[in-house]
Amino acid sequence: MSAKSVIKKVRDRRLSMRAKLILSLSSIAAILLLSSLISVMEYSSMSNYVSDLIADDISSINVANRLADMSNTYNLQILEVIGDETSLRVPDFDDGYFKSHCDSLRMSVASNQVRPLADSVMYSYSAYMLTSLELEDVIQSDFIDSRSWYFERLQPRFERLRYDMDQLSSAIYKDLEKNSATFESGFYRSVIPGIVAVGVGLLLVVMLLFFLLAFYVNPLYRMLDGLDAYRARDKKYSVKFDGDDELVRLNEGISELANENRQFRSRIKTIGKK
Repeated sequence: MSAKSVIKKVRDRRLSMRAKLILSLSSIAAILLLSSLISVMEYSSMSNYVSDLIADDISSINVANRLADMSNTYNLQILEVIGDETSLRVPDFDDGYFKSHCDSLRMSVASNQVRPLADSVMYSYSAYMLTSLELEDVIQSDFIDSRSWYFERLQPRFERLRYDMDQLSSAIYKDLEKNSATFESGFYRSVIPGIVAVGVGLLLVVMLLFFLLAFYVNPLYRMLDGLDAYRARDKKYSVKFDGDDELVRLNEGISELANENRQFRSRIKTIGKK
């Protein structure tokens, strides 16, 4: 096997100019695309999770306000009965609704600080309701002062229930604030891969620019300068640079043609002199 055939096989295995450019640009595009996908997936996952928590907090706040309004209305109705000595009507209260929704508050909110407060509301509610059930006996009794019973027994328990419900609502609001802050920080965290990708992409573009200048643009200018010197001053074309692609082959071909043309012109001059 001749040396030329060996060199030709080696050259065929090397990356061409087109392949190098395609590979470089494809690498930049792949990095940008991958980082964009990571950003989108990170943001989508975080957004869905935190959005569910925020929705649960908002729903829990509405439920807590509804239960507080129910308790306050019921307590005012009892006070009206106490004030109207002729009324024997005992106010109605949806006990099942209150307990089921209070239990749903305990299960829906993920914060560990909310669940003990929901239990406290249930305890204070149970104590208040047990005391309020004495209303019918108090009204019918001739020995019990209904006003004293209300302000000394029932009202303190209602104040305790209202305090626990206020604490529960405050805890849910704090959990909502924490989840909102988590959502905001998660948004910026999901943007970081995109920012890093843009930075890496810009760095790769700069590196690609230097690569093109060093291995293609500058050699082309040297080849043009060599050709200008050859054509204008009949200087020998001696441009050389390292590489293994088509540009080196083109330079070698120009060098061979220039030298052959120079030798041919020298022979013509010699023949002319004879």
